[in-house]
Amino acid sequence: MKRFIGLLFLTGFVCFSFSQTITVKDKETNEPLELVTLVSISTNVYATTNISGQADISSFNNAGDIEIHRLGYKTELVSYKKLKDIDFLFYMTADPFSSDNVVVSATRWNQVSDNIPAKILTIAPIDIQLQNPQTAADLLNISGNVYIQKSQQGGGSPMIRGFATNRLLYTVDGVRMNTAIFRGGNIQNVISLDPFCMENTEILFGPGSVIYGSDAIGGVMSFQTLTPQFSLADNLLIKGRGLTRYSSANQEQTAHFDIRVGSRSWAMVTSISNNNFGDLRMGSDGPPEYLRPFYVQRQDSTDVIIHNDDPQVQKPSAYSQINLMQKVRYKPSDIWDLQYGFHYSETSAYARYDRHIRYRNGLPRYGEWSYGPQKWMMNNLSAVYSGKSHFFDQAAVRLAVQNFEESRISRDINKNAREIRTEEVDAWSANLDFTKSVNSDNTLYYGVETVWNKITSTGTNENIANDLKSPGPSRYPQSDWASYAVYITDEHIFSDRLTMQSGLRYNQFTLSAEFDTTFYPFPFSDAEINNGALTGSLGFVYRPAKEWIISSNLATAFRSPNVDDMGKVFDSEPGSVVVPNPELESEYAYNADFGIAHIWGDLIKVDLTAYYTILENALVRRDFKLDGLDSIVYDGTLSQVQAIQNAARTTVYGVQAGVEIKLTQGLTFSTDLNYQKGEEELDDGSKSPSRHAPPWFGVSRLNWIVNRLDMQLYAQYSGKKDYKDMPEEEKGKTEIYATDSNGNPYSPGWYTLNFKAVYPFAENLSLSAGIENITDQRYRPYSSGIAAAGRNFILSLSTNF
Repeated sequence: MKRFIGLLFLTGFVCFSFSQTITVKDKETNEPLELVTLVSISTNVYATTNISGQADISSFNNAGDIEIHRLGYKTELVSYKKLKDIDFLFYMTADPFSSDNVVVSATRWNQVSDNIPAKILTIAPIDIQLQNPQTAADLLNISGNVYIQKSQQGGGSPMIRGFATNRLLYTVDGVRMNTAIFRGGNIQNVISLDPFCMENTEILFGPGSVIYGSDAIGGVMSFQTLTPQFSLADNLLIKGRGLTRYSSANQEQTAHFDIRVGSRSWAMVTSISNNNFGDLRMGSDGPPEYLRPFYVQRQDSTDVIIHNDDPQVQKPSAYSQINLMQKVRYKPSDIWDLQYGFHYSETSAYARYDRHIRYRNGLPRYGEWSYGPQKWMMNNLSAVYSGKSHFFDQAAVRLAVQNFEESRISRDINKNAREIRTEEVDAWSANLDFTKSVNSDNTLYYGVETVWNKITSTGTNENIANDLKSPGPSRYPQSDWASYAVYITDEHIFSDRLTMQSGLRYNQFTLSAEFDTTFYPFPFSDAEINNGALTGSLGFVYRPAKEWIISSNLATAFRSPNVDDMGKVFDSEPGSVVVPNPELESEYAYNADFGIAHIWGDLIKVDLTAYYTILENALVRRDFKLDGLDSIVYDGTLSQVQAIQNAARTTVYGVQAGVEIKLTQGLTFSTDLNYQKGEEELDDGSKSPSRHAPPWFGVSRLNWIVNRLDMQLYAQYSGKKDYKDMPEEEKGKTEIYATDSNGNPYSPGWYTLNFKAVYPFAENLSLSAGIENITDQRYRPYSSGIAAAGRNFILSLSTNF
C-alpha cells in the first residue's frame, strides 16, 4: 500500500517529459493574457494559456503554422521556429473588431468561429467584470442580443430570435441542462448558474439540433465554467479571487470566493458565491399601473392587506441564493486529460410576483404564491484522449448526473387551503465525441449520445389552520423520458476563401407516463411515445477579401414532446386549465440564415444577419375536451379545458445588426440591434403575433480605456407593443401591462442610460462601480411580471492573489 501511495504521489506531482512553455502578454499593458488559444491546424493540436498567460506547447514542436486567438485581439499566424527565436514570449495587439475566436458551442470541440456559418457571440470574463451582472440571466442580457423576461426577481427567461423556454437549449461544461419538464411558459432555471464562475459564455443563434438534439430551435447558450489549471513549473500554481458587491435597487449583498491550485499533473478549482437580494425598487418615471400600492401579509391567522409606504418597492420579491463548485483535473500523460466537476445551487423560496399582482373583485387573489427553493446539483466526469488512431485524433467521453428540485406553493386570500406541488428530476447523460482530421482541409466531428430523465411529481394539500396535510393532485404524471442519438458534422476548407460545414443527426426519443386518476377524470391511466427525428444542416463561409465575411446556413431542428407538454395540469390564465394530452408528435423547424460582415480599415466594422424560421407541427395550447367535457372545476373555478396540441404553424423572421467604430485610441462606439417578428396560427386559422417575439431591442455603448481605467456609457432600449400587436394569449394578462387610452393592455417602449467603470488601483485590488438606469425610468420589459430596477448604484471590490 505504501508503494502504491508513493506511486500516486509521483504520478500526480512530477512530470518527466520534456515541456516547452510559452508566455503571452498584452502588447500595451504587458499584462499576461489568460484564455489565449493556440491552434496547429496541420497537427490538430490545441493549447490554452492559464491565468499567468502561460501554456505548454511541447506538442507543437516543429509545427508549421500556429494560429494564436483571443477575443478582442488580432489573430496571429506564426511558426514554432519563430516562437523559439523570440524565446517563447509573445505579445498580442488589441483589436476591438476581432471576432475570430475559438469556440466550442458549434461542435463541442474547439473551432475557429470565422469558419462557422452560424452566428456565435462570446461573452468574455472581461465583459462580466465590467458589467457586474447579478445573475446568469443578467449576464446574457449584457450581450445586447438576448431579451430577458422576468416574472419575479428570482427569474430570467431568455428570448432568442422569437423563441424561448423549451425551444432554447442550455449547456453547462458541455452537458445538456434542459430537462423533460422545461415548459413552454417562462422558466428561471438559468439563475441556478453562477456568473462569477464563468470562464466563457457562448450564444449560438439559430438551430443547434445536429449537435444538441431536442429543443435547440432558436439557439444554444453554452456556459463554460472555470477550468482547473496546471502549473508549468515545479512549484504549485496558486491563484485566487475574493469579491464583494452592493447594489442599491434591491439592497444586494453578494460575496464570492474562488481559488485555483495546480501542479504539473493535478489541478483543482473551488468556487463559492452567496447572494442576498432585498425587495426590488422600480423607477419613478413611468406607467402608474406598475406601482405596488398594497401587499398581503399574514397576521394572527388572517390575510391582511397592508398599505405599501413606498409603492415603488415591489413586495414581495426578495430572495437569496448560494452556489458551490468544485473541480478536480488530472493529466497522467500528454494524451489523457481527466476532469471531475461538482456544481450545487439553491435559492430560498421566492414569491412569484406576477401572481401577487393578480386581482379578483379589486382585491389580491392570492394570500401566497411562491416557488419553493430551486435546487440544482450536477456531478460530471469527462475524459479526453488525444492519441491518434485510424478513426479519430481526439476522443472525449462526458458522463453526468443532475438532480433538479422545484416546487410551487399557492393559497387563495383568506383561505386555509394551501396547495404544494413538488417536482424532482434525475437526469443522466452520456456523450462520446470524436474529432478526425481526414486531411488538412477536411475535419469530421461525430459522436453518440444518450439522455434519460426520471420525473417524480407529488401534490400535497395543507390546511394551515390545523396543519393537516393530505395528498393532492400532482402537476405531472410519474414519468421517464429518454433520448438516443448519433450525429456527425463535416468541416471542409475548399480554399482560404471558402469553407463548408454540414451535419446530420438521427434522434430516437421515448416517453412513458403513469397518470393518477384519483383527482381528475382522465380517460387514460398511462401513455407512451416512441418516435424518431432526423435533422441536418448545410452552411458556407466565404471571404472574398480580408475585410469581408459572407456566410449562409440552412438548418433544421426539432423539439420532442416532453412531460410538460404531454402530462401537465396547471392554470395558464384565469378561467383556463391545461390538461394532459398523450397524442403528441415532434415539432420541426426549418431555418435559413444569411450573414455579412465588413471592416473598413481599423476604423469601422459592420455585421448584419438575416434569418427566417418556419416551425411546423408546433406544440401550442388550444381548447380541448377532457372525457367529453370542455370545462372542469379547477382550484374552485369553472375553467375552460385546454391542452398542448400539434396544432399550429409558426413563422419567425428578423435581422440582427451590429456596428463598431474606433473613434480614437482607446475610445470605441458600438451598437447592437435586433428586430424580430413572429406569427402563429390560431384555432380559426387566423394569425396572431408570436408570444416569444419581443419588440425590437438593442444596446449602444461608448467605451473608453485610458491607462488601466475601463469605462463604459451605454443605453439599453426596446420598442413598444401596441394592443393590436399583442399576442392573443398576452391580452388576457392585464395585470402585467400598462393601459392605453382605450383601456387595453399594451407594452410601452423604454430605455435606460447606464455607466460602468472598473479600475485596478493596486496590483491585486480592483474597484468596480456603476449607475444603472440613471434617469430612474419605470419600465417593465415585454411579457415580464415584475418591473425592472430603478436607479441602481453598484459598488464592487475584488482582490486577486
